[in-house]
Amino acid sequence: MWVSVGICIATCLLMILSILVFPKLKIGKISVDTYWLVTLAGAILILIFGGTDIKKVGEALIADTAVNPLKILVLFLSMTMLSIYLDELGFFRFLASIALKHGRTGQKKLFFILYFLISFLTVFTSNDIIILSFTPFICYFAKNAKVNPIPYLAAEFVAANTWSMLFIIGNPTNIYLATASGISFLEYIKFSVFPTVFGGSVALGALYLLFFRKLKEPLQVEAERVVIDDKLVLGVGIAHLAVCTVFLAIGSYIGVEMWLVSLCAAGSLFVFESIISLVRKKKPVAVLGCLKRTPYQLIPFVLSMFVMIVVLADNGVTALIGNAMGDSLPILKYGVASFFACNLINNIPMSVLFSSIIGGAGTGIPAIFATIIGSNIGAFFTPIGALAGIMWGNIIGKHEVKFGYLDFLKMGVVVAVPTLFAALGGLWLAVTVFI
Repeated sequence: MWVSVGICIATCLLMILSILVFPKLKIGKISVDTYWLVTLAGAILILIFGGTDIKKVGEALIADTAVNPLKILVLFLSMTMLSIYLDELGFFRFLASIALKHGRTGQKKLFFILYFLISFLTVFTSNDIIILSFTPFICYFAKNAKVNPIPYLAAEFVAANTWSMLFIIGNPTNIYLATASGISFLEYIKFSVFPTVFGGSVALGALYLLFFRKLKEPLQVEAERVVIDDKLVLGVGIAHLAVCTVFLAIGSYIGVEMWLVSLCAAGSLFVFESIISLVRKKKPVAVLGCLKRTPYQLIPFVLSMFVMIVVLADNGVTALIGNAMGDSLPILKYGVASFFACNLINNIPMSVLFSSIIGGAGTGIPAIFATIIGSNIGAFFTPIGALAGIMWGNIIGKHEVKFGYLDFLKMGVVVAVPTLFAALGGLWLAVTVFI
């Protein structure tokens, strides 16, 4: 047992170290993320030395259950592709230009417009895609307008990682934790509305108090004019996302699993654009861009973490942790523990680990949603809370925006901590009402 624990701890520490110190491995012209290589090596080592039947691990990977990581990956990657598709067509940039146009008379007005826009888009797409799409735009805008970009970048990052709690598709951690527990799309919303609204409101208030002095300066800048060239293809993309969201909501009532709904939506979208491009005798640019930008590295990453957790569970480690947590005050215990665990091992590995712990502890809905809250809000406590934080930091660094670890931690203490407890309070209310 202790050999398995040691390998897992060493793997997580090396993974965080790789993200912070040597995030990329260059082989010729090819650049590879190192974090998944570290976890893959850890999974191989634990299979060799962990004392677990490899056949049993293989059966867990292909089991026809809600916790099957392959189904979870298909759901996440398919939804990510739908979001990237819209981004390839300039949809998010177009909406950002509209926000700037309506908020250009004052920084405070623009700050609130941006926060609500990011929040809305995150609900229906994915927090990671929104962060990747809007961060460069904010950096360019702030440089041209000669204003401090930090309030807007912080608002973007916090909004994307708070309102991502509302729908199951908002964050890969939501997808993993909820689907592993057999929670449907509509049942998920029942317990996520109060935490998201409470947390999102407190987050906005804390952000404003943190940056209101910097937002007093006047703002006069011309908004960039963004034109969507291919409205037909964009309409097809938006329609697919809308229909997919509806079927995700009703899937449990018609006997269709969420991973299959999202896969069909992504496949249908690619077929539609390919046909349109074929008729026009052009390349399916959006599809090709989407296929290029999809984060395939999450496949070996999640599978490797899943393998390690299966071995730990087989050795009784997760049951031991679950017993230590106990079944009293699950909202507070699992919410706080997952929040800090994110910032030790990153939120995706944390979600895989806690899913196994909760499954053995029998703490049910309160623990599941408290962990979901921790996995989202923990992302903006320190830069290593989520991969999105690492990507966000890399992007703003390339744009010469200074926002170090201590600056991030300051934002985390002022914003993330009260947001966490507000969201957990909302969950307590939801549990009181619905259970």
